[in-house]
Amino acid sequence: MTTQLEQEYFEWLVSQIRITSNRTYVYLFERMHDLEFVWTVPNDDNRVQDGLDLRHEFLDGARRRLRIDGASILEVLIALSRRVEFTAGGDATVWAWRLLKNLRLSKMSDPLTGSEADHVDEILDSLVWRTYQRNGEGGFFPLKHPLEDQTKVEIWYQMNAYVMEMQKP
Repeated sequence: MTTQLEQEYFEWLVSQIRITSNRTYVYLFERMHDLEFVWTVPNDDNRVQDGLDLRHEFLDGARRRLRIDGASILEVLIALSRRVEFTAGGDATVWAWRLLKNLRLSKMSDPLTGSEADHVDEILDSLVWRTYQRNGEGGFFPLKHPLEDQTKVEIWYQMNAYVMEMQKP
């Protein structure tokens, strides 16, 4: 059962994404928020902590508490978009949408068919368990010219390689 505070937090998270179409993505965002981001590569726990820190920002010192375990995939995506904004410039809300596009989720608007919902789950599962391609395709940060297998690289370094590749002339 979702509390009013948890619903407000979810809506606040979604407001951190600049959707570039007039479609809705309620199912996608709910699914991303329902699934925990499990870190499997050393130091990716820092990205999880970044996601958890969003809760403190949302609560803004209030003496209320969110009863949510672990960081969700949605929280990690939002937190990453802010890291990319800091590293590459631009707007975090735009970067959040870009990360969704990189995951191939930007076309998963409401309503989803059963097979589309299954496909969303497959994509999110591939992200969390790092079964995406060696070049990062299917993850947050696909590269054209990776120097190593991105499924084994800390997300922080994936992000930096992605930004550097984008900035090359």
